[in-house]
Amino acid sequence: MNLYTRKQRWKALLILLAIMIVGASLWYSNTIINRIREEERVKVQLWSEAVKKKLLLINYTEKLFDDMREEERIKANTWAQAVSRFLVATESKEILFLQDIQMNNKTIPVLIVDDDNNLLFDRNVDSTLIDTQDEINALIAEMGSKFNPIRIDMFGIKQNVYYKDSRIITDLEQTLDDLVNSFISETVMNSGSVPVLFIDSTKTQVILSANMDTTLLADKEKLALEIERLEAANEPIKVRFGENSVNYIYYADSIILTQLRYYPIAQMVIVGLFLLISYLIFSTFRRAEQNQVWIGMAKETAHQLGTPLSSLMAWVQLLEARGTDHETIDELNKDVSRLETITERFSKIGSAPELKETNVAEMMNEAIAYLKPRLSSRVVFELTQNREGEIKAMLSKPLFGWVIENLFKNAVDAMEGSGKITIDIHYEIQHVYIDVTDTGKGIASANQKAVFQPGYTTKKRGWGLGLSLARRIIENYHKGKIFVKRSEVDKGTTFRIVLRTKV
Repeated sequence: MNLYTRKQRWKALLILLAIMIVGASLWYSNTIINRIREEERVKVQLWSEAVKKKLLLINYTEKLFDDMREEERIKANTWAQAVSRFLVATESKEILFLQDIQMNNKTIPVLIVDDDNNLLFDRNVDSTLIDTQDEINALIAEMGSKFNPIRIDMFGIKQNVYYKDSRIITDLEQTLDDLVNSFISETVMNSGSVPVLFIDSTKTQVILSANMDTTLLADKEKLALEIERLEAANEPIKVRFGENSVNYIYYADSIILTQLRYYPIAQMVIVGLFLLISYLIFSTFRRAEQNQVWIGMAKETAHQLGTPLSSLMAWVQLLEARGTDHETIDELNKDVSRLETITERFSKIGSAPELKETNVAEMMNEAIAYLKPRLSSRVVFELTQNREGEIKAMLSKPLFGWVIENLFKNAVDAMEGSGKITIDIHYEIQHVYIDVTDTGKGIASANQKAVFQPGYTTKKRGWGLGLSLARRIIENYHKGKIFVKRSEVDKGTTFRIVLRTKV
């Protein structure tokens, strides 16, 4: 297993582990959210039950008040009749009885007036409220709005008896109203952070609300949309008022629950961004370190090659002086020249190369001429270009030659020493496109980008640095591009190089 394969497996393992952690975190958070949602639903359900029980009391007390008012009307009528009868009674027993009826009315406020609202008699009325005729008229209007006056006949003159609720009923009603309002406001609607809407049976009138946007409640259209939203979130709770009136309690998830639902996602995004930024920073540092190591090794290699290369040049001259045949001397000179080129290539790594306008086809022919005698005779080279004449591009001859030789050697290895290598040079106004095509075993689509990664190789022997170095030379030093244009398994591969025609 090579370095690249191990790295890919570690990446896959770490990604799988990260997915498992994220999945576990989201599952646990969702479990907590569902538990909180259920608790909130139970709370609202309890509030609705409390409302129902309280309304039973309200319904009962309203009926009780109605009965008490009916009793007080009977009492007021009896009192009025006693007053009218008292003035004409003759027997002492009857007078005492009627007087007793009048005196027993200690709670019901009563006014006896004529048809012109002139006050004739009053009972249980604050004297400060009947100082003037205007005050009397106002009090008569107030009493008449609640109860119809009782008509009595005194000495043949028709008179009106006005009355209102006794102090006992008024105090009880006030106490009950305060209790109900306090109960609804503080108990029923005290929903913490849960948005709650208490509306009437027509679903248009808001009775009470909590944790709701008041601007939505003021607009009927917005209110209708908000009710639809709340109804979609949770089934409304019905609360029955009286026998025929049904009100509704709508509620939604609390703000805390909503935030908690999205918190894990936001947390994962933030952590992911942090890890991504950290990865990019450390990758930059790592690449910088790799570049330094790469440059250092290249320059050290060039330095180490310098001494034996000088010795080889001296030995070639010595052999030539001793009369060694010219063919051998020529081949030795070619290899020495080749070593000089390699030394120059290594020495230029890390330094800004000098790009010159160079004939691309000529460079290709030079590389072919050097490699052809050293390769299998079953490898055929073919060079084509899209126009006549020279096609020039800006390049560094020593470094670019290194790229071409790597591509040629990889092509020969892919074809296992037998096949055809086609070099197609295509000129455009700003760029030169060089396609190197072989008839080898091809590259699987999943590995077409990976072939440029350091350490990737399909050979039993090799470091997997050739294409990585080629990409570094083309992209970093020539500001061009190199990539797999197309490849089919068992049919061949085409690498494309893009170079600039001008700086």
